[in-house]
Amino acid sequence: MKKIFFIVLIATMALGLVACGKDEKESSDKKDESGELYISAAASLQDALNEITENFNKDNKVDFKLNYGGSGALQTQIEEGANADIFMSASSKQMDALIKGGFIDENEKVNLLLNDVVLITPKENKSQVKSIDDLATDKVKLVALGDPQSVPVGQYSQEILSFYKIADKVNSKTSYASDVRQVLNWVSTGEADAGFVYKTDAMLKDANVEIVESAPKDSHKQVIYPVAPLKESKNKELAEKFIQYLKSEEAMKIFEKYGFGKVEA
Repeated sequence: MKKIFFIVLIATMALGLVACGKDEKESSDKKDESGELYISAAASLQDALNEITENFNKDNKVDFKLNYGGSGALQTQIEEGANADIFMSASSKQMDALIKGGFIDENEKVNLLLNDVVLITPKENKSQVKSIDDLATDKVKLVALGDPQSVPVGQYSQEILSFYKIADKVNSKTSYASDVRQVLNWVSTGEADAGFVYKTDAMLKDANVEIVESAPKDSHKQVIYPVAPLKESKNKELAEKFIQYLKSEEAMKIFEKYGFGKVEA
């Protein structure tokens, strides 16, 4: 009888240890994430990413250091040693350059989002611009474009202008911006008669611009936003977890609210 009782006691204790281990694992899986994350992200991601990081921190305590700018400028900063755990570009060109330079593992690159390029004018559209072709006419005195040397939307803009065979005429009356938000600002304040931005920028509540025309899909390379952790990240595990969150349905709903599309696997 004592032997049977001893066996039952041992079995009960073993089950208790298994259950305890399971509870500890579940508790560990649910633990809040904390630490610092430095994110260098394309300027066009600013509003969506601000909301996504706030949403992520409803259950976590991450100190996000968000650095927004033109993707080319961000690439240069990283190459020169700027602190970054994650890079989010508005074009594959800058991401691929960092992969080639050994800063990012190609296998960790994720093509996350899609966007469109649109021609905008100030809300009142005093120049009466009705199409992309109008940029080459006397209606337009000044065009705002992203600097094609460092700003992806500027590179897409040049492809569009070449497609329409009006690049020379338009570039002769162009002011070049350091990122897409500067283009948006110049047009919204009436400093420029028109400019190319992403659809997501033109959709912002306080944009004060009118979308005149969406650039045809075949007029420029597809606008893809890749994301990846940096090899030298001081918080690599947290960076990878946040990138997984960016791919989640919860985060994607926020991106879609701001006009971004999802890259289908």
